[in-house]
Amino acid sequence: MLFLQLALSVRQESQTWDEGDHIFAGYRSWTNADFGLNPEHPPLVKLLATAPLLRLPLQTPKLQDREFKTEAFVDGRDFLYQNDADMILFRTRMAAAVFTLLLALLVFLATKEMFGTGAAFIALTLLVFEPNVLAHGAVLTTDVGLSCFMFATIYAFYRYVKAPSVARLIIVGVAAGLALAAKHTGLLVFPMLMLLALCELVRNGKVKGWRKGAIAKTARPAASLAVALIIIGLIAVVVLWAFYGFRYSARPSGLEMNPSLADYTHQLKPREAKAVLTLARWHLLPESYLYGLTDVRLLPDTMQSYILGKVYPHGVWFYFPVAFAIKSTLAFLILLLLGVGALATQKLNQWREVMFLTIPPAFHLAVAMSSGLNIGVRHILPLYVFFSVLIGGAVWAFIRSDRRWGYAIAVLLLFHAVSSLRVFPTYIAYANELWGGPANTYKYLSDSNTDWAQQLKATKLYLDKRGVKDCWIAYFAQGLVDPAYYGIPCKPLRTVLTPWLQTPVEAPATIDGPVLISAGTLSGFEIGPGPLNPYDQFQKLQPTAVIEYGIFVFDGHFSIPLASALVHEQRARELLAANQVDRAIEEADAAIAVYPECVPSQVLLGDVMMIRKRPVEARAAYEKALTLAQTVEPQFQRQWIPTIKGKLATVANARAE
Repeated sequence: MLFLQLALSVRQESQTWDEGDHIFAGYRSWTNADFGLNPEHPPLVKLLATAPLLRLPLQTPKLQDREFKTEAFVDGRDFLYQNDADMILFRTRMAAAVFTLLLALLVFLATKEMFGTGAAFIALTLLVFEPNVLAHGAVLTTDVGLSCFMFATIYAFYRYVKAPSVARLIIVGVAAGLALAAKHTGLLVFPMLMLLALCELVRNGKVKGWRKGAIAKTARPAASLAVALIIIGLIAVVVLWAFYGFRYSARPSGLEMNPSLADYTHQLKPREAKAVLTLARWHLLPESYLYGLTDVRLLPDTMQSYILGKVYPHGVWFYFPVAFAIKSTLAFLILLLLGVGALATQKLNQWREVMFLTIPPAFHLAVAMSSGLNIGVRHILPLYVFFSVLIGGAVWAFIRSDRRWGYAIAVLLLFHAVSSLRVFPTYIAYANELWGGPANTYKYLSDSNTDWAQQLKATKLYLDKRGVKDCWIAYFAQGLVDPAYYGIPCKPLRTVLTPWLQTPVEAPATIDGPVLISAGTLSGFEIGPGPLNPYDQFQKLQPTAVIEYGIFVFDGHFSIPLASALVHEQRARELLAANQVDRAIEEADAAIAVYPECVPSQVLLGDVMMIRKRPVEARAAYEKALTLAQTVEPQFQRQWIPTIKGKLATVANARAE
């Protein structure tokens, strides 16, 4: 049932945001031993997923020594769409689904060992119909791979502390190494193991009552656990090195990282940069892995958040608890509360098992809440794994105490399955009934919670049914995905990715529908609220249709001056970079003519005037930009005001000279 749901759902989805990047990086790792593309994710998942591609005659784009993310994303797009994208996606997705199937098996075995066969089937049912697992279980990202090996590590350590042996210790080390090789968050397994080891010591001490001589007796198991943790760490690091071919350099001979690791770490805090560079100097970890750690640390500083319909310029602590409440089935939440009740009433009193199933997810959630990276509930996917096992044990304890509980549990499990299956195949957009279901997810969450650029096949069917041959589209992954491959005739509009990828788009100030805008773009979470969002007006309009809960269709005549101005501003920047100042001025004038209140356009005009050595006009443009920047929400002023003030200071210095 799990395999069928995964295979049939992803078969109907187009490429999601990150998949081209992951696929090309994995293929390059196999064919060129190149770990410099997509270093922000270790190789394990990418290598397994792209193994089915190795015997195929595929065209590969030529590398152009661009900044590492631009190189990976653009080449990933070209790699997919220069070949048979549908075939590549399906093969790699089915290979990635192996991690989900292995995870289901581990959940069943762990629950059976901890609580019995009845509990194991309850836990397995929860996992097989968990919409968040189904949403990401066959998509080429690292979240399920991490969940699988993080749980495998904790389960293996549980078996080791119950009955220590060399074989079980080695299994823990290998599982921990696989967690490291799956995702950088795999590092969390080490503090989790330390906390569990400490709890084991405290628990054993309490059992012994800390009588005279008990401390000495406790010292021996403490030393044994400390040695075990060291051995686990060493084995894990060796396993990690194995996935990089025991080679320090991220790229094969003749290729260098762009930028270099030394340059990239300059963006870190001095203490963090020193730690990374020390590890690099002594080659204690592979260069690609250290590069990825740096990127993971820097990413939250550049990301905004969208939660409960509001855009924040930074992460918020309550994001994951709220996302968990929205994205979990009501049955799962009720069963989780029953689990808490079982603990409170001591119906579930197997404290070792409880510790191993609560401490790791609690620690993981605490880290996620403090990380500032709020782009999807998938980042706390391991919680669903641990909680499924805990729920299985807890509700089985209720059933054993009174068989009448079995009827209520059966109804809840059925509700869980039905609530999930009713959104097939669009599991990514799932929200429970309390929040209005998947049709309303976009009101509360964005990015991989609802619109991850997976709806192009359904969009093609919609347009064909209406006979649409001329339309406009502002798509969340525009530039990374090729809508034309799916036969979509829409002309692209400006999105947040347009300037980064230098995607050519038209710049009309007015357009006629159909206009298609994906939920990720419509929310404005990557660019800002209100006047910062070129498509803010569409949030107040009733769409003609909504395709797979994530593509909004609008018919009519619309004015989009900010989107037009931003396209002209982008062109002017590109012309300036090519030293075509006169043409850049024309584009800057066009941007301001279309939308004088555009902050980037006014800043651009000031920059052009400074190049022309006309500081008076530059100052006027910068002052206009500063006035406009001070009218947006205070939290979003920081992205422009310090920069503009710096440019005004430069003008003052130039005039003084």
